[in-house]
Amino acid sequence: MLTRTLRLIFGVMMIVIYLGMSYLLMVNFFDWSETTTWNIVRYAMATIFGLYGIYRAYRQVTGIDYYRNRSLEDNKQETSN
Repeated sequence: MLTRTLRLIFGVMMIVIYLGMSYLLMVNFFDWSETTTWNIVRYAMATIFGLYGIYRAYRQVTGIDYYRNRSLEDNKQETSN
């Protein structure tokens, strides 16, 4: 139970970090120069962070990766309860 709670907290925290980083790059919070090259790099990185944040949110909501790593004994205990 504690492990699931910690994974939930960590997962939500990482989603916020990725989506926050995407937003900060989009609004040029880090004050990168406004040349064409840096704008392309900045928007590309913002897109990647945003898409990965959405992907992690999807995995968090659907519970992917939580059941794959459990042993058979854990599954048997849950079904018997």
